[in-house]
Amino acid sequence: MNNQISIDGRVIGGGHAPYIIAELSANHNGNIQTAFDIIAAAKKAGADAVKMQTYRPDTITIDCDHSDFQIEGGLWHGQSLYQLYEWAHTPWDWHKPLFDYARQLGITLFSSPFDSTAVDLLEDLNAPAYKIASFEAIDLPLIKYAGATGKPLIISTGMANAEEIAEAIDAARSAGCKELAILHCVSAYPAAAEDYNLATLVDMKDRFDLVTGLSDHTLSNITAIAATSLGASIIEKHVTLDRTGGGPDDSFSLEPNELEQLCRDSKLAWSALGKVNYARSAAEQANVKFRRSLYVVKPVKAGELVTLDNVKSIRPGFGLAPKHLETVIGTRFSQDLTAGTALKMEHVHS
Repeated sequence: MNNQISIDGRVIGGGHAPYIIAELSANHNGNIQTAFDIIAAAKKAGADAVKMQTYRPDTITIDCDHSDFQIEGGLWHGQSLYQLYEWAHTPWDWHKPLFDYARQLGITLFSSPFDSTAVDLLEDLNAPAYKIASFEAIDLPLIKYAGATGKPLIISTGMANAEEIAEAIDAARSAGCKELAILHCVSAYPAAAEDYNLATLVDMKDRFDLVTGLSDHTLSNITAIAATSLGASIIEKHVTLDRTGGGPDDSFSLEPNELEQLCRDSKLAWSALGKVNYARSAAEQANVKFRRSLYVVKPVKAGELVTLDNVKSIRPGFGLAPKHLETVIGTRFSQDLTAGTALKMEHVHS
């Protein structure tokens, strides 16, 4: 089925609550204990999974002074790509301890590989799924390599147009990937809510017929909650222990209490979606009696004419429905009635 995937036994999509991914990224700030603490905080907050990133600076770029490799503007202005990734990467010898710790806590941990050697490392650790980052969504050989593992694959689509998204999906499918999801994303750090155009998420879901979610780089949870109400089955947000910590991604990440709010509110938004239902809810049943109905509002005698002066549409709702008012006006009462009598059809005759 295209509308469901499963990671570590958790079914995603197709009528299930949104799957919340806490993105660890570079927010460990070079300290493995901080990485452990973020995983623990994500578990406590109610996230379904933590995602990390698997690369070394030399597997993602080269150390070069050419202007092509210099960052201008934004959070990382003035650094070279190599310097940024040297600062931000998660050392490969941390991976096993982090995977072991996550399994001990009972929270899913998986990663974004950035080249084939990263996939090989993660396969050795029995990673349960893979995420292709937005910047790698056009790296079809990488997608095929990860897809060939047979693990569920999530592709983030920031910067990719519809044709490139289709190519990425085809690459994954051609490699044998059976469980595939895509995430709508804006690859800006941070991103403005108005740039997200969440209507695109709805179109992606219909166009590509896959489990679809949101990779959210905005500074609040509002965009993610709105996406849940539009059918997003996965929500991914960067998470940090301290947004003022000074790390590469800290400033646009959620703190643990905000992640807890996201986990709670996204599930609440999802539960509010429900199904098409025009029947009264259980909570409404007791209030039906407070709707309007037709009542005799003055004492009347048998044979007296029914008029707008002696019958009105008022609350509560024990009499005839207000739609019958035109029918009974001009008829005659069949019996004496006191004010406050709920009008029934047997009370009148033509």
